[in-house]
Amino acid sequence: MQTPSLPPSSNTIFLYDGICALCNGMVKFTIRHDKKSIFQFASLQSESGQNLLGQFNLDPTSLRSMILIHENRVYDKSSAALKTIALLGWPWKYMSILLYIPPSIPDFFYSLIAKYRYRIFGKLKSCPLPSAEHAGRFL
Repeated sequence: MQTPSLPPSSNTIFLYDGICALCNGMVKFTIRHDKKSIFQFASLQSESGQNLLGQFNLDPTSLRSMILIHENRVYDKSSAALKTIALLGWPWKYMSILLYIPPSIPDFFYSLIAKYRYRIFGKLKSCPLPSAEHAGRFL
């Protein structure tokens, strides 16, 4: 089986629900702490996001999970969140120890938050445009 290829110059892509306030907050947090600028971003609803979901045989209609593609490996739910945090470097990388907890435990809490995220954190009317400074990091 051939591994899907990522866009040039990127081996770490963060896919997120573009209208979810919590998800957009996670994108802003990641950009703020990504000192090496290793992450690129795409909303799940965007053409780029949909193409990536297709390349990795992921459900294009599911918006219940953030997806992290890192070195052609797909992470979802809590694994995506924890791997993202771990890739940010010091001091965040030490949270990667949580990746060793059986995934069913953090995924339970992730799924619970995902189910009610619009009600708790809000839903945006449209996917916000990135700032000019960070526009090149969005696919």
